[in-house]
Amino acid sequence: MRFKKYHGLGNDYLVIESSEVRDPLSAQQIQRICHRNLGVGSDGILLGPLSSTSCDFRLRIFNPDGSEAEKSGNGLRIFARALWDAERVDEQPFTVETMGGNVTCRIHPRAEIITVEMGGVSFRSTEIPVSGPERDVIDESLVIEEESLRISAATVGNPHCVVFTDKLSAANAIRLGPQISTHPSFPNGINVQFLKILDRKAIQIEIWERGAGYTLASGSSSTAAAAVARKLGHCDDNISVHMPGGMLQISFDNAFNATMTGPVTPVCEGDIAHEIFDD
Repeated sequence: MRFKKYHGLGNDYLVIESSEVRDPLSAQQIQRICHRNLGVGSDGILLGPLSSTSCDFRLRIFNPDGSEAEKSGNGLRIFARALWDAERVDEQPFTVETMGGNVTCRIHPRAEIITVEMGGVSFRSTEIPVSGPERDVIDESLVIEEESLRISAATVGNPHCVVFTDKLSAANAIRLGPQISTHPSFPNGINVQFLKILDRKAIQIEIWERGAGYTLASGSSSTAAAAVARKLGHCDDNISVHMPGGMLQISFDNAFNATMTGPVTPVCEGDIAHEIFDD
């Protein structure tokens, strides 16, 4: 099974062509492929391109725990770069169908930078989803380990909980992230971002991803955190999102349609031996 590996600011994915997969990958196979010691190692698998009735291409995204993700900003940029490397696209915009909605991608010169129109951001509890009455989930309280956290929630095709904090650290993300991600308030689970406002044009986040754990960067997390910062009036329309892996640029129009721009780096390519699935 052939693969190509890329990373977006340290968030790495394996791109596997759909023609390489005779039978659907099981959750156990995905877990083994993504395992850092027993497999190739990655933050997920991008399976495609697949045929689409609404877009130029269709993409399926799998987390390292074997679950399927609705959307991934870094994954979409990586998939776009893989399409460029395979000479399936050029610098003209093209569309990609995901389980979390359709997006438009554009490759910048030399394919080092890629822009993705991520679609609209919603804060409605029924769309994210968040339990309780229908509302915009903005600046609410969530109690974890007897600590009252100020949270907001959003969806960009996948769900996000944004936690405001002045004590930003990987340790806190790793400690609190799993408990927030699986909290009963979020019936489908949720991605978690810990957010610090730097100024009106910049924020800093730490990330705990549903199905993946602590990660160095995330495009959809950056989009959601930036959208919450803008919604609450802390930031303007163009926001630099700083993460441990690097920086993404997020911009919004008046309807909260989001555009993400950032780099992709090729890592390697090779063959996955079928023996790794033998226990």
